Amino acid sequence: MSHLAAVLGHPISHSKSPALHRAAYALLGEDISYSAIDVTEDALPAFMSALRSEPDWRGLSVTMPLKSAMLHEVDEVRGIAQILRVVNTVVFEADGPVVRRIGYNTDVAGIVNAVRHAGSPPAPSAVILGGGGTAAAAVAALKDLGAASADVFIRDVNRGAEVKAASAGVGLEIRVLPFSEAGSAVAAADVVISTLPPRGADALADELSAGGLSADGVLLDAAYDPWPSRIAAAWQNAGGRVVPGLEMLIYQAAEQVRLFTGRGADVNEKVIDVMCDSVGAPRRVL
Repeated sequence: MSHLAAVLGHPISHSKSPALHRAAYALLGEDISYSAIDVTEDALPAFMSALRSEPDWRGLSVTMPLKSAMLHEVDEVRGIAQILRVVNTVVFEADGPVVRRIGYNTDVAGIVNAVRHAGSPPAPSAVILGGGGTAAAAVAALKDLGAASADVFIRDVNRGAEVKAASAGVGLEIRVLPFSEAGSAVAAADVVISTLPPRGADALADELSAGGLSADGVLLDAAYDPWPSRIAAAWQNAGGRVVPGLEMLIYQAAEQVRLFTGRGADVNEKVIDVMCDSVGAPRRVL
């Protein structure tokens, strides 16, 4: 029997998730058809309600702007998603004749694996750019990476509720600071995680380049189109190590593949390799 999975978001035509998931399922021999579906936040309740009459669904990947709204459309939230209140993965789980929808967050694992494989030190000094749902996942990831604290730079310091809730939930001390003050902190950090939209860090990149930045840390830029971003290019030119957002996407998608298929150790480096090949990314070992 063929099963269904999809990535939901708006807009969604740019998503690389279909290529990643299809490559993984082909290698694993899983009969799962994976598509991209454009769903707005307003349309999400009706869309999720309609799925209750369709028994073949295995899972949903959830991207912007639906990650917070999806909290209200699942029957249970598990793992770090309970703390972050941000869901980027929905698994359809049979409970007798009833199918329950379980919310997870795999962004944290995606960030941890991507940054760790780039050579993050054991207890990094850390900076996060942006204050939304992905920034909340970055707070949890930095806790897992051994950071003692993090500075979070956002354009409106009164809108840091998500990162503050994540900080309280995982026990990582943060300071929420104006984005205009990010330059010197970014240059000195061991790990910088930018959760800004494409081109959102361009002005900061220009500031760093003009200031003669010398970087020795790791920059993860969650935006991956266009690539390289201006801040990634500035960071690399200054001697730092750059992790593209595409790599984070691959690692979090691998976690989704495990959840959608019920598999474990066989979602391994061979699966990561074919996922990398599907989007033209350099190969990494999970």
